[in-house]
Amino acid sequence: MSSIETPNQESPEAPLPQPSPPARPGLQKQIRTFPVTFTLIGITLVFYLGQIISAQLFGADLVLYFGAKYNPGIIAGQWWRFITPVFIHGGLLHFGVNMYSLYVIGPAVERFFTSKRFLLVYLLSGIGGVVLSFAMSDSLSVGASGAIFGLVGALGGFFYTHRKILNVANQLRHLIAVTLLNLTLGLTPGIDNWGHIGGLITGALLSWWLGPRLVVHKELNLIRIEDQRPFSRILPRAAAAILVLFVSIILLVYNT
Repeated sequence: MSSIETPNQESPEAPLPQPSPPARPGLQKQIRTFPVTFTLIGITLVFYLGQIISAQLFGADLVLYFGAKYNPGIIAGQWWRFITPVFIHGGLLHFGVNMYSLYVIGPAVERFFTSKRFLLVYLLSGIGGVVLSFAMSDSLSVGASGAIFGLVGALGGFFYTHRKILNVANQLRHLIAVTLLNLTLGLTPGIDNWGHIGGLITGALLSWWLGPRLVVHKELNLIRIEDQRPFSRILPRAAAAILVLFVSIILLVYNT
């Protein structure tokens, strides 16, 4: 048994021993707790390695060539380009920044939304970002930024909805400030800000349509928080959201 040195009785001003901060969970525990976040990072890493390998073997980034958001290709029937850009990046810095952002914000959204709902929000927000980019810009674009902005929109919507029962006012203000800053930075040439805006709007709408609805129950001296909209109850809403997005894509493509 280890001992703790106590302050000297003759030195009342001696500082008391401070407790050590809790250790950060190890990577394995984080992966078990937030499996979708780390699976998405892993899949995106595989895509990025495929980009590097194809460039080395064939002298061209075939993953980007066949998977980027390329409007003429989409109009020609290559509809997979509405989802593949979410997993493709334009370089190591682009990949690193987006995956670090996913690593930071992903666990918070996955914790509140649960893994299945988190995956749905990520993918649909990513597609929503590509859809708005397709509608508003002819530029070639790739990156997970739209999906990550979707997570920001979903988390912001969740905080706003539960602002009266959760002490998240500071977090909500910080999230809004960071979002506005990043959208401002997105005005830099070469950045697909339409994809960011599309993902952000999609994530916020999905938070309203599919997000958790927490209620507080006080029982004696205990406080219990219940989600009145668990994932099992939102499946019809999820199907409707997917249908709306699919119909929007059809109308957009065939009227372009």
